[in-house]
Amino acid sequence: MYLRRIEAKNFRLLHDVQLLLEEQTTVVVGRNNSGKTSLTEVMKRLLSDNTPVFQLEDFSFCCYDQFWEAFVRKVDGADQSDVRKLLPNIEVQLLFSYGPEEPLGLLSELVVDLDPECTEALAVVRYALQDGKISELFDALTDTDHQARPGFFRVMRERIPALYATSVAAVDPNDPSNERSIERATLRKLCVGGFIGAQRGLDDTSQKERVVIGKVLENLFATAKSNADDASGHGVAQDLETAVRAIQDKMQDGFNQKLDKLLPALSVFGYPGLNDSKLLTETTLDVSKLLSNHTKVRYIGADGIHLPETYNGLGTRNIILILLQLREFFKLYLAMEPRPAVHLVFIEEPEVHLHPQMQEVFIRKIADIATAFKDEVGEVWPVQFVVSTHSSHVANEAHFEAIRYFLVAANAKGVVRTVIKDLRKGLSGKSEPDRTFLHQYMTLTRCDLFFADKAILVEGTTERLLLPRSIKMLDRKLPDGKKLSSQYLSIIEIGGAYAHLFFDLVEFLDLRTLVITDVDTVKSNGAGRMIACRVGEGEQTSNACLKFWYGNPAITPVEMLAADDRLKTKGKLRLAHQCPEHAASACGRSFEDAFMLANEALFPSTDTTDSGREAHAWDAAKEVKKSEFALRYALAEHDWNVPRYIREGLVWLAEGDQPAAAAPPVTMGGDS
Repeated sequence: MYLRRIEAKNFRLLHDVQLLLEEQTTVVVGRNNSGKTSLTEVMKRLLSDNTPVFQLEDFSFCCYDQFWEAFVRKVDGADQSDVRKLLPNIEVQLLFSYGPEEPLGLLSELVVDLDPECTEALAVVRYALQDGKISELFDALTDTDHQARPGFFRVMRERIPALYATSVAAVDPNDPSNERSIERATLRKLCVGGFIGAQRGLDDTSQKERVVIGKVLENLFATAKSNADDASGHGVAQDLETAVRAIQDKMQDGFNQKLDKLLPALSVFGYPGLNDSKLLTETTLDVSKLLSNHTKVRYIGADGIHLPETYNGLGTRNIILILLQLREFFKLYLAMEPRPAVHLVFIEEPEVHLHPQMQEVFIRKIADIATAFKDEVGEVWPVQFVVSTHSSHVANEAHFEAIRYFLVAANAKGVVRTVIKDLRKGLSGKSEPDRTFLHQYMTLTRCDLFFADKAILVEGTTERLLLPRSIKMLDRKLPDGKKLSSQYLSIIEIGGAYAHLFFDLVEFLDLRTLVITDVDTVKSNGAGRMIACRVGEGEQTSNACLKFWYGNPAITPVEMLAADDRLKTKGKLRLAHQCPEHAASACGRSFEDAFMLANEALFPSTDTTDSGREAHAWDAAKEVKKSEFALRYALAEHDWNVPRYIREGLVWLAEGDQPAAAAPPVTMGGDS
């Protein structure tokens, strides 16, 4: 049994999203402000808070027009049932999957279908206006002029928390009209949450000695003390209390006798009298208070001097804290009665302070933690991990099928919302071995496509090394809002033979992508074999990317050079290959000779004809060492021209699809 799917509607950026979960570990990736934290927050409210409370700001911006339209219809005299249909609700659906022979336990409360073949159960949590409260929600509001919207939403901000309420229903997965109300406590017993936030306070130096890890000990003690079924932990808790009581008894004789002498001499005032009780001191020790206030985690030092918790590296403290909190969640699970069927644990940004190799080990071994705990006590921990990350090391170490990609999209009004993409679905049309190649390539190269705003796929090392310098030179002529150096670019070296394998992926990720490749012209040697040649002599291309792009394996250099911007652009993909610097002039076959033709002052030719200059660049390019050539013009030489085909491609990349910025459609004033 496991939680298979989460659907969220109208909560912040999660206007209408669906997240499929893996049985063990799901990895959530995406740029900043793409909705990852919104997902964690709404689940925390449902699974941890005693009474979930929402406010106007928690509703997606897309919902504001619905509030306004419902109000206008109410003023116009529409039926209350019609007005209610227009009012937005925050809704979260949790779809559980179970085996046909698996005991249902608490899940039976959610099963309302009569289909013996159905192995799913659906719980729907709604934050909606309470029955009979429509008039109260819009009471005394009459102005439907658009200019009155800010005042209207200020009133909504105050009334929504008072008039909206949370309800839970069990719904037939195959018939949404078939539902039954259930207690929220039932859902919380069935599925519990654990949350390890990104801000763990490890680097907070505002206190003399910040203790974070030591605080977890108090929680572990409290859980062990209350759970008699956990024989090992409960026994340790009792031993601790016994030890503290023994210390307390020893203190009563000597310590308290001396402490009594600190009491003031009240006899001067006639105290105590015949009917007054005498004062004395008694020292009591509370184990939980000792753990909370007087017990610190130390690291073994030398000569009996042990180092405080804060003296260890932040990375080590971070991983220890995560593991201790997971241990605490497991102990809490063992103490629950009845035990939940699903324990959903969210871990935000585990990579904080961890070096790359440790990040990879963490995500690779996270599933083993549940197994280790199970082996320790012989109890299965039905945990599902949801790990959100900004680390390409974490993302690439996880399997493709476990990755959920969050991005934001804007509607016609500029209001943004989250879109969740499942890589399992996105690459379902890819055949083997292309699918395996993509996964292996991204793993080996530490690709950061998941966190980029735009991408550049390049042919080889020379282009990759020279691109930063080319971008810097181009940015001098671009306005501030268009400069590529201020945007998050992912530059990936893939080679012409593999570029087209990435097309589906970058389109699926909705990335504006520039593909820089070579025309790679070839001609027949007269013996049935095609050999490399300069562009003016070329008959075809050997570049698999170009053949795929133009849909013609036999495309000629003349046809490629005649392609305009329209043919070089497909949606958010743009192709850039060599072209003449000027109309009907010499053209390079690879980056090096194209660079030479764009910088004739640096590479002068004695033959000034187009054919002669092309031949000169072709011959000179064959003599250069690519890496030395690239490093020279990337680091040492700064006065050169960017080849036209790259320049035009970078201008296109800089032009559109700037990252969407979330902005409220109305100004309501006050705190938000």
